[in-house]
Amino acid sequence: MVGRSNAGKSTLVNRLVGDKVSIVSPVEQTTRNTIRGIVDEERGQLVLLDTPGLHKAVGNLGRILNRMARRSAAGADILAVVFDAAEEPQMEDIGWMSRVIRERHEKLIFVLNKADCVNFHEAEFRSAWDEVVSDAKAVPPEDGNLFIPEPRWIRAISTTEGGANKVLDALFEFAEEGEKLFPEDIVTDYPRRLAIADTIREKFLKRMHQEIPHELGIAVKKIVEGSGRWDVEADVLVNRPSQKPIVIGRGAETLKNVRKQAERELAEMFGLKIALKLWVKVEPKWMQNEKLLTEMGYMGGEI
Repeated sequence: MVGRSNAGKSTLVNRLVGDKVSIVSPVEQTTRNTIRGIVDEERGQLVLLDTPGLHKAVGNLGRILNRMARRSAAGADILAVVFDAAEEPQMEDIGWMSRVIRERHEKLIFVLNKADCVNFHEAEFRSAWDEVVSDAKAVPPEDGNLFIPEPRWIRAISTTEGGANKVLDALFEFAEEGEKLFPEDIVTDYPRRLAIADTIREKFLKRMHQEIPHELGIAVKKIVEGSGRWDVEADVLVNRPSQKPIVIGRGAETLKNVRKQAERELAEMFGLKIALKLWVKVEPKWMQNEKLLTEMGYMGGEI
């Protein structure tokens, strides 16, 4: 699953899996890792890759996220490009259309998401694709081997089960026979440390909206497993001293609220009590610190 930020990829993956494997918020760059969601049903098993949204990269982390999305797409058997069709095609949308031709993706799905919106721009996206194809034919590749894929166009509503069924049907139609890669009761193989960090960050994003979302990082430092309880310590990273009181909130209200909400959701996720300790730390230019980025899962093999 690829596409620009906020196209609805994570919501769609969660809907198809039937469980929450990716965090969701209206803030760009919510997804910062490639997350595998596993669909297992009578027709077989699908492994869905939810990738960071392609965006105009600002800084080292932004470039890493874009590179992660592109490389994940290159290695996939089926590529589903998710478009936010409630808006007219954007630069990143056109970029993905051009890329699928350059990389010769044979099994291709164009998901026109948010089909329930009054302003639904299907015609504009189809027209944009025609222009990209025309441009590709006008300037063929150096090896002369031009391949124009025929995408399966699907209208979808990622927030409803019925609105996502056509996407699931198309994925199974394209899928090849093979052995199951995961046990039937697993919905994701995402490391728990990163899942915990993502859940905490999601609660901050929903609480703080646009105040400092891109400059906020979560690094889980310790997980102590007890009988029916995990004690988790995590650092909340900000770039500047002026951001620290914003994250903590007056009377530590923001920090307490985030902690309680994250503990509640993590308890449901792992089936036991979770006790969080959050430490807000100023780490200038943490998004350029490769050691920290590696610890937070952004410099792994997917990159």
